[in-house]
Amino acid sequence: MKPMIWHPEPNDQKVNQYLEQVNHAPYEIIFATLLGLFCLSVFVVLIGIF
Repeated sequence: MKPMIWHPEPNDQKVNQYLEQVNHAPYEIIFATLLGLFCLSVFVVLIGIF
């Protein structure tokens, strides 16, 4: 098996910049969904008590 040597390609820097700009997890949406589900479950429990 021959050794693998990586050499940077000319477009690597542009691709990395693009991915850093675009490819992020939607933390705000995840947090808002979890908060909404939590509030909904608390509301259901409170309505169920009374």
